Amino acid sequence: MATMVPSVSWPRACWTLLVCYLLTPGAQGQEFLLRVEPQNPVLPAGGSLLVNCSTDCPSSKNIVLETSLSKELVDNGMGWAAFHLSNVTGNSRILCSAYCNGSQITGSSNITVYRLPERVELAPLPPWQPVGQNFTLRCQVEGGSPRSSLTVVLLRQEEELSRQPAVEEPAEVTATVLASRGHHGAHFSCRTELDMQPQGLGLFVNTSAPRQLRTFVLPVTPPRLVAPRFLEVETSCPVDCTLDGLFPASEAQVYLALGDQMLNATVMNHGDTLTATATATARADQEGAQEIVCNVTLGGERREARENLTVFSFLGPILDLSEPSVPEGATVTVSCMAGARVQVTLDGVPAAAPGQPAQLQLNATESDDGRSFFCSATLEVDGEFLHRNSSVQLRVLYGPKIDRATCPQYLKWKDKTTHVLQCQARGNPYPELRCLKEGSSREVPVGIPFFVNVTHNGTYQCQASSSRGKYTLVVVMDIEAGNSHFVPVFLAVLTTLGVVTVVVALMYVFRAQKRSGRYHVRQESTSLPLTSMQPTEAMGEEPSRAE
Repeated sequence: MATMVPSVSWPRACWTLLVCYLLTPGAQGQEFLLRVEPQNPVLPAGGSLLVNCSTDCPSSKNIVLETSLSKELVDNGMGWAAFHLSNVTGNSRILCSAYCNGSQITGSSNITVYRLPERVELAPLPPWQPVGQNFTLRCQVEGGSPRSSLTVVLLRQEEELSRQPAVEEPAEVTATVLASRGHHGAHFSCRTELDMQPQGLGLFVNTSAPRQLRTFVLPVTPPRLVAPRFLEVETSCPVDCTLDGLFPASEAQVYLALGDQMLNATVMNHGDTLTATATATARADQEGAQEIVCNVTLGGERREARENLTVFSFLGPILDLSEPSVPEGATVTVSCMAGARVQVTLDGVPAAAPGQPAQLQLNATESDDGRSFFCSATLEVDGEFLHRNSSVQLRVLYGPKIDRATCPQYLKWKDKTTHVLQCQARGNPYPELRCLKEGSSREVPVGIPFFVNVTHNGTYQCQASSSRGKYTLVVVMDIEAGNSHFVPVFLAVLTTLGVVTVVVALMYVFRAQKRSGRYHVRQESTSLPLTSMQPTEAMGEEPSRAE
C-alpha cells in the first residue's frame, strides 16, 4: 500500500527520524550505492512517475521510497523495487533507502514539475483610440512554472512588440504603443512561452484571446451645414451636412434634426469626407424660430453644427369673383385676401393694412369679357420679403355681333374667280355665323375660299346666332361676267365669212362664163358691180356694228 507523507520542503525539516539518521555523516560512505531512476525527472503538473530504486548489494533488504507524494509499490525483487508516483503537483525530492550488510544505504532524485499558465489575458483595449496618441497593452499571467523559464510576448497580429520575463504572481507585462491609422482593425494579443527545451521537452505556448483596436481621426472643425433660412409649413427642403478629414468615415454616426424632429438622413462617404443629406418637412406646430442640427459622432467624440431656420405660414393670396360668369351689365365684386401679416394688392391697389382684404366692383361690359384680375401678396420673414401672385379671369355673357369693319356690305367680284367672304362675328357664347341668299336657301361659306360664278350674284343675309340672340347684316354680291362682248363679235365674224364666200363664188362663175363665151362684157363698164364687197372691208365693218 502507498504511504502518505506530509509535504515538507527539503532540507527545512526531516520527514522522519529515520531520514534524519540516514543523512548523518556516520551513515554515509557505504561500499554499495542505491540508485534512483529516473534521475531528476521533469513532469507536467498532475503527472505520474514510475521510480525504480536498485542496488548491487547482494544482501540488500527493505528497499523503501520516502516521499511526500502519493506512492504505490508496483513490484520488487532482489536488489530493486519499483514505485508509482501519481498526481505530482509540485517540485519534490524523493529518497530511496535499503539495508546492505546491516548498514543503511540511500539514493535521491529531484522531481521538477512544470505547469502552463492558468490565465493569459490581454486587458481590454479602448473602444476607440485617437490616432497619434499612445495606448498601453497590458497582459496578465496567472500561474505557470518554473518562472525562470516563462516569458510573456505582446503581439500585433504576428508582429512582436515586446518580450519580457514573467516575474511576480500574478505577472503583469505592459507595452506602450503609438496609435496610427494602420492599427485600425488590427488584433492584439499576448503569448506566454514556457521554454523546457533545456530539459529535453519543448517550448510550450499559450496565447490570449485577441482584442481588436479601432483608431480614429475626428477634426476639430465643425461640419458644414447647408440649409435654407426659411421653410413654409407643409413644404420640404433639402439639408446637407459635410465633414472632411474624418477617419474612418464609414463608421461615423450622423444625426440630423429640425428642432425636435429627427430627419431620415442618407449618409455617403468618399475617402475621408462624409456627406449626409436629408429632406426636412415643416409641421404647423413648428412655426417660428427653429434650428437645423447636424451631429457627427466617431470614437465617442462629437462635432456639431447648427443653423437657424424660420418656419412660416404663407396663406394666399386667395382671389375670388362674386360670379365667375355674369351677363353684360351685371355688377361684379372682386376680392383678394391672404393670411395674417400678409399685405395684398389687387390690380395695383393695396389693401388698407397687412392681413386685410382688397376689393373692387365693376359693371360688366362686353370689353370685360376675358379680363384678368391680378392680386399680389407680400410677407416679411426676418427682414426678407416673400412674394406670391394669383390671377382670375371674368367671363361676360353678351349677344352676337358682326363687325361691319371686317364684313363689307357690298362686294364686286368677277365671274369664275376664287374669293373669301371675310365676315367675323363675336359674342359670348361664341355665335354661329351663316350667310344665306335671299329668296333661296343657298349658303356661301364664310372665312374660307370658294369658287365664284354668276349664280352667286344677289343679296345675302349674314346672321350670327347664339343662345343670347341673333344679329343680321345684309351683304350684296355683284358678279361681273368676264365675256360680255363675245356674241356681237362672233356674229360679225360669221357675216364677214359669208360675204367672202359669195364673192369667191361669183368670181368663179364669171371666169367660167368667160371661158365658155356664153356671156357678153359691156363696153361701158370695166369694173365689177360688187367692188364694195371686198373681204377686207367687210371684216372692218363688223366690229364697228358690234360696238
